[in-house]
Amino acid sequence: MNLAELQENLKQAMLAKEELKVSVLRMLKAEIMKIQTDGSGTEITPELIQNTIQKLVKQRKDAFEQFTSGGRPELAEKEQQEIALLMVYLPEQMSEEAVRAEVRATKAALGVTDKSGVGKLMGALMGKLKGKADGGLIKKIVEEEL
Repeated sequence: MNLAELQENLKQAMLAKEELKVSVLRMLKAEIMKIQTDGSGTEITPELIQNTIQKLVKQRKDAFEQFTSGGRPELAEKEQQEIALLMVYLPEQMSEEAVRAEVRATKAALGVTDKSGVGKLMGALMGKLKGKADGGLIKKIVEEEL
């Protein structure tokens, strides 16, 4: 996804009067514009947009858990809906079995045999699976495999 596609999707959502989608896409656009205008000279690339979407999904998941544990199901439901809208713009996520296979292959390739190699293994996996799998899932599987 690029900025022009985001703008077009926002426009279509506005025309269709999809309030939640408009809200989520405006939030995403605002996050991207904040990065663009922060003075760092960062170029808006599809990777930057993807990373921003992933960051927003993670924030929504954290909020969902807090609202659920705090007894606020109506707010938790809204966060869940926002997550679903944002996930549409991310590449398809790997299944748990596929992540497990990748963890095992990388573990064997790096020669990691115990917990002392967790950092090395996680570093390699996060670089390889960035955007394709949730970091929490990768961490959970690495811990199970070691």
